[in-house]
Amino acid sequence: MDNLKLLAVFAHPDDESMGMGATLAKYSAEGVETHLVCASRGERGWFGPEEQNPGLERLGKIRTAELEAAIRELGMTSLSFLDYIDGDVDQADHAEATERIVTHIRRIQPHVVVTFPHDGIYGHPDHIAIGQFTNAAVVCAADERYKDPDNLPPHRVLKLYYMVDDENFVNLVAPFIDDLTFRVDDQIRGENPWKDWMITTRISMAEYAPVAWRAIRCHKSQLPSLGKLAELHEDAASAVLAMQGTFFRAYSLVNGGRKVETDLFEGLRGGFL
Repeated sequence: MDNLKLLAVFAHPDDESMGMGATLAKYSAEGVETHLVCASRGERGWFGPEEQNPGLERLGKIRTAELEAAIRELGMTSLSFLDYIDGDVDQADHAEATERIVTHIRRIQPHVVVTFPHDGIYGHPDHIAIGQFTNAAVVCAADERYKDPDNLPPHRVLKLYYMVDDENFVNLVAPFIDDLTFRVDDQIRGENPWKDWMITTRISMAEYAPVAWRAIRCHKSQLPSLGKLAELHEDAASAVLAMQGTFFRAYSLVNGGRKVETDLFEGLRGGFL
């Protein structure tokens, strides 16, 4: 396969850079087509004084521009939006959301799809929802009986991954961030790090961590959410980001077993019948 393709499906602008920016930069630099589908434009992600909040429409435009800049920094091939409102993704009609993602999968025809795990990394309802929608879309995209509005041909994704954080990374960043918990309804949610044995795939991408840091800094409106991490020098920040690159292989049609992968395209290099 000379034209490998990766599709990331996330909920908000900044998920791509803060979550797997260095991995995306690595594959982009290697000639892999890297695509992003973002569920919302981050309309509710305001961290400044409330009286200065520009409102849903204006903030959405600000964060869209930030994401476009980050995508250019990462060298990604394309960016698409599902145009749900930030904070309301989990309220989206499941059939409609699945259909929208199916259309992108069939149009792009990725070999690999990456999305959020079942817990949304730290319990964010939008993260959980887009992960569920993407799982459903991967199944439906391969089903010739499933009809999308553009009547595109079926496409079978060969590998599906969840972007996850392991204990080493969470322990490293915890001192820099004031509080890793937040309230959803009547419960407090927070990150539950994945244990080392749960990680199926580790990508070596330290060389591209500075690119990821520059992409993260494109999301200027979101830097306050990083706490003291945002104040780090590029070299120190890159050392932190180099601890990312951990994934869970949700399914693969080309490989398996306990051996930890070093490539999201393992089993695909050199061709697959």
